[in-house]
Amino acid sequence: MRWLVDECVDAAIVEHLRAAHHDVLDIADHAPGASDAAVLALASGQGRLLLTEDKDFGDLVFRQRKEVPGLVLLRIEPARRLAKWPRLAVAIERLGDRMLGRYTVVDETRIRSRPLGGMDRRP
Repeated sequence: MRWLVDECVDAAIVEHLRAAHHDVLDIADHAPGASDAAVLALASGQGRLLLTEDKDFGDLVFRQRKEVPGLVLLRIEPARRLAKWPRLAVAIERLGDRMLGRYTVVDETRIRSRPLGGMDRRP
């Protein structure tokens, strides 16, 4: 899968994704300090799922109707950082490419996924 990882996501997650043979662009390396709108534009332009821990992206996508191929929000407390990769790995295993065109929320007990509005947002 092709990912754009927001700079708020722990670098260890980037390493795990790469070790699992995902195509990962880390915004912390590519464009540190980029605005949320610029991050969404980059994800859309390159057809990448956006992985973030920032809830503000939900507002941009649903209320402001910004485009993104897929949005994955990790909602796990920073103190539980070791739980993040195992939970994300489960979401990837269960949903895979079906995360495209969807807003997926991964927390410690659930994985929720819903369509990104009424239009098909797949690249």
